[in-house]
Amino acid sequence: MARRGAFVVVEGLDRSGKTTQTDILRQRIQEAGKEVACVKFPDRSTPIGKMIDLYLRSQSDLDDHVVHLLFSANRWELASTILSHLEQGKLVLCDRYAFSGIAFSVAKILPSQPSLSTTIHSEQSFGKLSPINLTWARAPDSALPSPDLTLFLDVSPEVAYTRGGYGEERYEKADMQSRVRSVFEEIGREVSADAGEGKHGNGKWIVIDAGREMHTVTEEIWRHVQPLLDGVESSVGRLWAHDCCESGTWNSFNFF
Repeated sequence: MARRGAFVVVEGLDRSGKTTQTDILRQRIQEAGKEVACVKFPDRSTPIGKMIDLYLRSQSDLDDHVVHLLFSANRWELASTILSHLEQGKLVLCDRYAFSGIAFSVAKILPSQPSLSTTIHSEQSFGKLSPINLTWARAPDSALPSPDLTLFLDVSPEVAYTRGGYGEERYEKADMQSRVRSVFEEIGREVSADAGEGKHGNGKWIVIDAGREMHTVTEEIWRHVQPLLDGVESSVGRLWAHDCCESGTWNSFNFF
């Protein structure tokens, strides 16, 4: 099998340094003489991306289900482009991906809905849409190209609060960021468990302590990405290629 480019995703909480570290990583890859294609989600330049931009800047209000589907549609807009870059042997470097979409959507319901396993509706619930759970949130992204490596930049909401620009967008609130972090942690555990069992579908998940000095974070990221510079021999995986619910991992977190 011919080698293809590697697909690397940088995830993390708001103000964790994702965009800065992604840009530094892009420069280092280019300096190493390798081709790299950069993607950032949401892509606010597309028609769908412009709707998302208005929402994130609190200039429009949309139902949470609609918002989630818009973010997913934004990723599908570029899915064929990502595959094309990989086939051409380029390393694709992505700032946020489907994991963020799931984490932020599910985090919204955690305070008032600790468990979504029941199918019994109270009288007050009739006429209301069901809250977003992991099964529903994951479905629109099923079969998207899967990253070979996801680097999760972990930073506490307290540290993020001290960084410039914090609080400018809708989700940049300490309580929300804390809930998002807990969902990301569970996603990481599930992906890591699958990788340990040799399952191919969601790639490898690495947690990076992004609360440290920037240079230290940069060097740790490079150690994980450098082995992928010459590409990979496996075919491109697809997100949620197996039924992860069977493992019981999601159930143990009482999200559905």
